Amino acid sequence: MAPAWEQRKLGEVAYGFEYGLNAAASDFDGEKKYLRITDIDDRTREFRTDDLSSPDINNPIDDKYLLKEGDILFARTGASVGKTYLYRASDGKTYYAGFLIRAHVSDEADAGFIFQSTLTERYKQFVLLTSQRSGQPGINAQEYADLLLPLPSLSEQRRIGKFFSRLDSLITLHQRKYDGVASWMLGVALVRLGSESDGAFGEMKHVLQ
Repeated sequence: MAPAWEQRKLGEVAYGFEYGLNAAASDFDGEKKYLRITDIDDRTREFRTDDLSSPDINNPIDDKYLLKEGDILFARTGASVGKTYLYRASDGKTYYAGFLIRAHVSDEADAGFIFQSTLTERYKQFVLLTSQRSGQPGINAQEYADLLLPLPSLSEQRRIGKFFSRLDSLITLHQRKYDGVASWMLGVALVRLGSESDGAFGEMKHVLQ
C-alpha cells in the first residue's frame, strides 16, 4: 500500500512569499514583461500576451522581482484574490506587480503539483474563508504560507503535476469544452488521499476508466 499523503503547510515547502514591484505599466519595450493580476487569464491561468506591458521604471529593476522556474504567484486582494499563476520559462523575462505574492517552491515539492492544488475546491474554500476575515477581501503572505496541502511523495507529485499539465493543455486546445474536469479529478484524489494500491496516481487512473 502506498504511504498516506502528508499534511504540510505551503510555507514548509516554499519560501519567499514576497510582494511584487510597485510600479505602473508602460508600453512593452520588447524585452521586460510585466505581469499584473489582470494579465493572468481567469480560465487557463496562463500569461495573457495580447496586451503586453513593461514596468514603468527608469532605473535598473531589482532582479528580486524577476520570475524564475518554480515560482507561483498568488493574488492578494480584490475580486481576484486567490488567483494563481505558475511561471514557465517560455513566458520569458517577466517581472511581477505589487498586488501579487511570489512563493518559490523548494526542492522538497513539485511546483506543478502545488499549482494544480490551487485549482481545487479545497483551495477555493480556503480562499473564501481566509479572505473574509477582513473588511476588504484579501490574503496576506503569512496566510498563504499557512495554507495546508495534502502532499504525496515527491515522485508522485511530479507524476501528478505532469499529468494535469498535459490535461490542461488538451483542454485549452479544445477551447475548454471540458472546463473544470482537471480540478474535479484532482479534488477526488485529494479526498481519497492515495488509497489505491499504486497511490494517488492510481486513484486518478481509476477515475479516468
